[in-house]
Amino acid sequence: MAIQFKTYNDLPRWLTALIEVFLCSGVPTQFSLGIILVLMGWSPTDPDGSLSLVYVCTLALTDMVLLIGLMIWLMRLHGESISKLWLGSRSIVAEVFLGLLWIPLLLLAVATLLYIIRTMIPELHNVIENPLEQLLHTTGGAIAFGFIAVLAGGVREELQRAFLLNRFEQHLGGPVIGVVLISIGFGLGHLVQGWDAVLTTGMMGLFWAVMYLRRRSSVAPIVSHAGFNALGIIRSVLMSQ
Repeated sequence: MAIQFKTYNDLPRWLTALIEVFLCSGVPTQFSLGIILVLMGWSPTDPDGSLSLVYVCTLALTDMVLLIGLMIWLMRLHGESISKLWLGSRSIVAEVFLGLLWIPLLLLAVATLLYIIRTMIPELHNVIENPLEQLLHTTGGAIAFGFIAVLAGGVREELQRAFLLNRFEQHLGGPVIGVVLISIGFGLGHLVQGWDAVLTTGMMGLFWAVMYLRRRSSVAPIVSHAGFNALGIIRSVLMSQ
């Protein structure tokens, strides 16, 4: 006799976790929103062929709201504590301070790693000019993209990382598998910036994943990630002048 499932919560927990990892991976939401924006007449590029700042910002912010809302809805559906997953039980002030402490160390680590990669394996530096840096050529563009990098990058990605890690830890083989797969996916999400960026961002994703698992709070990863992104944009703007 066939097994019948009346509700979503009646499905095997590993299957719902797998579905939720896919839905909250960012791939289906960004792909769907991208198609919708194009159908509405929004072009991903400007007439000169460069990335459209309006399109990128709209896509990133809309995806952030949709994805965070989706994760909250799924956690409530399963009766899970949102604050426990994302804030934990540690002092928020202490976690903010820890995140700030890690920003200069991350900048140094990434600069060192990039230097090693480009010295020993220069062919991995296959994108000479980061296409996202085209958005920083004006003051308004730099401010807008900085806002996106902090919110859609630092905040959304760390909340997303915690949610996905929870699903792997509880139902999909454990935290180690989750850390590895999520970090690989995080790195590949930056492929447009080159293979050297894939490696460095993948390592950063691994660091933030381990930080979350040790702290059980997204606050420190959010602060360090957002601060890293913000300083990276400031550096790019200063170098372009």
